[in-house]
Amino acid sequence: MSTDAAQWDKAQERVAAFKREVARIIVGQDTIVEHMLASLLCRGHVLIVGVPGLAKTLLVSTLGQVLGLSFRRIQFTPDLMPTDILGSEILQDGGGGRRQFEFVPGPVFANLILADEINRTPPKTQAALLEAMQEKQVTVSGRTMPLREPFIVFATQNPIEHEGTYPLPEAQLDRFLFNLIIDYPSPAEERQVVLRTIGFEEPRAGRVLEEKDLLELQHLAVQVPVPEHVLDYALRLVQASRPAGADADDYVRKYVAWGAGPRASQSFVRAARALALLRGQPAASAQEIRDLALPILRHRIIPNYNATGEGIAADALVTHLLDTVKTA
Repeated sequence: MSTDAAQWDKAQERVAAFKREVARIIVGQDTIVEHMLASLLCRGHVLIVGVPGLAKTLLVSTLGQVLGLSFRRIQFTPDLMPTDILGSEILQDGGGGRRQFEFVPGPVFANLILADEINRTPPKTQAALLEAMQEKQVTVSGRTMPLREPFIVFATQNPIEHEGTYPLPEAQLDRFLFNLIIDYPSPAEERQVVLRTIGFEEPRAGRVLEEKDLLELQHLAVQVPVPEHVLDYALRLVQASRPAGADADDYVRKYVAWGAGPRASQSFVRAARALALLRGQPAASAQEIRDLALPILRHRIIPNYNATGEGIAADALVTHLLDTVKTA
């Protein structure tokens, strides 16, 4: 690695402190927390899918508290307008009888954004946020303003209610680094949740890292090497998902309409580096690629009508790839 041992050890101390503090608030969900932190290290946005009541908002707000980052929650509704997210220019009294327009920033001007139920707002408003995610800047009335780094969006969707929703198009889904699915806690974890939240005061996370610490970890993650055989494995997984490609097998050709694009390959490398850093490993390995396959590919592989008719979801297709594409 192109970093010294002292810098690496300091990074591991920061990661350990972060995990300890988050564990004081969040019960279980270790894999979800690890992936969310990895997304922060490689500056990628995350789509979180889960039924109501599984602490999605608490997860994101806890990240902001522990990292000392500004956090804003935007509740997406059918009547939400792009200016409600980006901000707008308001006519103000400038003194001396003069009036002038002054820009009032919207909630997007924060480090961590929770876009709650993003599929409940029309495409025009969705596009306003997704453009900010891609460009890391917003344009209002011809004026372009950069967003403050780090800037990460955690968007949520409710998988059990579809009436009155506007599903994100595949091209927009591809802008999310991860698609994480939060499941119900185990009986033991649910018991801990209840015991922690029935008191007069609920526990609150303390700040253990500063904004500059996160930026340093982001720079360090980029320096983690990805061996050639690990890169090849990630590329073969992605290429095997494309039904028209030479590497696709009969199962993929039968059940996949569209496979993952090059952004999936980029995501594998970026996220594998971050995950290796979080795990204290000097280089990314094939295990990181396997652990990242579902969150990276499940929203980028589109099942066809055959798969839909037989109840084969994207996760089953990704699992098939993991079973058939060899690590070496």
